[in-house]
Amino acid sequence: MVFEAALPLTVAIPYLIGFIVLLAGSYTDFKTREVPDWVNFGLIGIGFGINLLFTIIYWKINFILASIVGFGIFFALAWLMFYLGQWGGGDSKMLMGLGALFGIDFLAKNFFLVHFLTNAMIVGALYGILWSIFLIFKNKRNFIKSFKSSMKNKKVMITKKIMLALFIILILVSAISSDNFIRLMLLYLAIVIVLTSYLWIAIKAVESSCMLKYVKPQQLTEGDWIAKEVKIDGKYITGPKDLGIEKSKIKKLVEFYKKGKVKKILIKEGIPFVPSFFIAYIITLMYGNLVFLLI
Repeated sequence: MVFEAALPLTVAIPYLIGFIVLLAGSYTDFKTREVPDWVNFGLIGIGFGINLLFTIIYWKINFILASIVGFGIFFALAWLMFYLGQWGGGDSKMLMGLGALFGIDFLAKNFFLVHFLTNAMIVGALYGILWSIFLIFKNKRNFIKSFKSSMKNKKVMITKKIMLALFIILILVSAISSDNFIRLMLLYLAIVIVLTSYLWIAIKAVESSCMLKYVKPQQLTEGDWIAKEVKIDGKYITGPKDLGIEKSKIKKLVEFYKKGKVKKILIKEGIPFVPSFFIAYIITLMYGNLVFLLI
């Protein structure tokens, strides 16, 4: 869907709300590495509310039904991405809110969210790469040190040997192949295997050298990723497997801090992804689906 100068009320209002919320979310994500819950839950509430209002005004149930479908689909997607560790809680809730706001209407063929999601994946990948490069240059010394250390890790060394063996095998097979297409595909696969293995090591080095920091329990916010297990008197309190700390556990850690049983917590700072959603949103309004433009 491409942005048009004259838009009906049912389209213009959601577009404007989406723009304002994503802009505000991008600002807070950059500044504090989180999006306040009142912004995300407010967007979800507004999304359902405005579509319910349109349903009453125009006496068409498709508005609220599309809102429910959009929210449901984006809820499932956001939940999956959160538990895979790809998005934080704020990013996931923001997507749910957009799902409720715009909805997906299969009968009217309103697939703005589908185009937005496609663009968000493309923009997000480029954004993540550029942000990682920025972190590497910002923490160059720590990154180089961490990268060298990772290269000497036993598991990494075993992985490198396996990748090298696969690389040699593919090169040899391609050399004896008489089919030019197969030869090129095998060479391509060999190069991808080597690059992927080193990219994986580089990503781990970025995480350990640029995205980990110690904070006091009072500085924790709900959804922060705990990078190292915290145990008090042998009892597990929180850790990486929690996939985001809860408010109740933060409260416990603050109490333990006051008693002198815990000092600082190691957390992993995620990439502020909401700005990439905002960029993808603008691109979707102006140009539609990037895939259609590239084909």
